[in-house]
Amino acid sequence: MAEALARITELTDLGMIQIRADLDRVGDAIAGAAGLAVPAQTSATADGSRTLLWMSPDELLLVLPRAETAGALTALTDALATEHSLVLDVSDMRAAFAVEGPKAEQVLMKLCPADIASMPDDGVRRTRAAQVACGLWRTGQGYVLIGFRSVGDYIGGLLRNAARPGTHLDPR
Repeated sequence: MAEALARITELTDLGMIQIRADLDRVGDAIAGAAGLAVPAQTSATADGSRTLLWMSPDELLLVLPRAETAGALTALTDALATEHSLVLDVSDMRAAFAVEGPKAEQVLMKLCPADIASMPDDGVRRTRAAQVACGLWRTGQGYVLIGFRSVGDYIGGLLRNAARPGTHLDPR
């Protein structure tokens, strides 16, 4: 059997905090509490263990080690206490997968209609994997893809199948 195009690993130790607010108004407060600059549109800022992702004009997602989630949630909630905002731990609502290796991009291009090849190093995309809503971003070793936990097994199966050499998805 030929070697897989990419390694697919479910990431179970990630915490994720959704932040919704007027980013122009409270960006400095978010940056201070998260420890990362607010990213530009469709991009991410990272420091190695934490990544702050731009998800929409009024939404960010802070991805960090699960052990740091409670502290970051408190810091963000306190920083935005006087603002119209939402700070929510969505860690248990999401499934995350690392797609790593020299052909990780090819695996994702089998599943996603986004132009993965032209994503910048700090790029973030909301797209689909087959017909399942997901988000993805680049890491040093490849990509991280997140989706709803309720379809996590399905997403994992899609990724593992797409990583098999010679496979494709028949659109019929």
